[in-house]
Amino acid sequence: MRDVAIIGVGITKFGELWDKSFRQLISEAGAKAIIDSNISGREIDALYVGSMSAGRFVGQEHVGALVADASGFSHMHIPSIRVESADASGGLAIRQGYLSVASGMNDIVVVGGVEKMTDVVGTEATDTMATALDQEWEAFFGATYPGLYAMIATKHMHDYGTTRRQLAQVAEKNHANGALNPFAQFRRAMPLDSIINSPMEAYPLGVLDCAPVSDGAVTVILCAADKAKKYTDKPVKIIGSGQASDTLSLHGRDKICTFESTVYAAKMAYKQANLKPEDINVAEVHDCFTIAEILAIEDLGFVKKGEGGKAIDKKITTLDGKLPVNPSGGLKAKGHPIGATGVAQIAEIVFQLRGEADQRQVKNAKIGLTHNVGGSGASSVVHILEAM
Repeated sequence: MRDVAIIGVGITKFGELWDKSFRQLISEAGAKAIIDSNISGREIDALYVGSMSAGRFVGQEHVGALVADASGFSHMHIPSIRVESADASGGLAIRQGYLSVASGMNDIVVVGGVEKMTDVVGTEATDTMATALDQEWEAFFGATYPGLYAMIATKHMHDYGTTRRQLAQVAEKNHANGALNPFAQFRRAMPLDSIINSPMEAYPLGVLDCAPVSDGAVTVILCAADKAKKYTDKPVKIIGSGQASDTLSLHGRDKICTFESTVYAAKMAYKQANLKPEDINVAEVHDCFTIAEILAIEDLGFVKKGEGGKAIDKKITTLDGKLPVNPSGGLKAKGHPIGATGVAQIAEIVFQLRGEADQRQVKNAKIGLTHNVGGSGASSVVHILEAM
């Protein structure tokens, strides 16, 4: 297997982007990444695109071909592949692109992630996101994303003493970080009391414990590491990649406060990178709900199971903490255009390792981790990156 490096990134603003279409978003992100990487179109061997549900959000299937066309590459007949794994679609697209370069099949690959979610009404967006759940045994009976994560949060509070205030502190931290991110959907700090007292979505999760519905796109350029210095003097190497699955339904698992898919994907990535959790300097984790970030820092091995809430209290995960988590603002403040999320996590770590994150820059960031979850933990993808 060859070493693989990231040589360029491009990202659009996230938010309710009424004036931009699906194809405009991915074209913008792709153009930025190609400019950043100094490659030409004729050097691209393949395109991979993470997109969960364009068919329901914008009525467009055959997304791979659309992205190639919208990016101006259709006449070059470059293979373009759409990748889906619910919320982990972007992270899985990165992994597929990574494997294609690592195997020697391709030298330069473009990986994009895109979703245009605000072209449908709220109830339709909720129904579409629920397609990532078990339709027969969860969604049919009225289970929703917030409802399932609320059950997880309630169980975590019961078993480990996690508090409503600790949940809210996750959102408070990520909004503070998002205020420093020019690409974020919500560029404003949020008072803790406002989060705690926000309208209840599903106890104990309020509206401000939940990631928003978002539009946006991100693209990264992957290259064989031995060729990377030809294009950039700041390549970032992918040194670990892991993917794992679990039962689709939440009730099918022995434990609901541990996402085994995350545990196993992380083990795979740590083993490949020959690193331990304590070696990570900065992390972007999947905080679709505040409880999800607490689960993530436990399941990734940053703290012991049950101590995620205490870690939030101790400010371990703030920008100036022992392990900064979600300096981008996370899904909570940066936004969560589902197919783009995993690629956006990679882009943020690249910015951090290049020293280009401006006011949200983590000091001495040399090794970063990304963690992208599909559904209520049915799939997870973990990557570890290092500044070359």
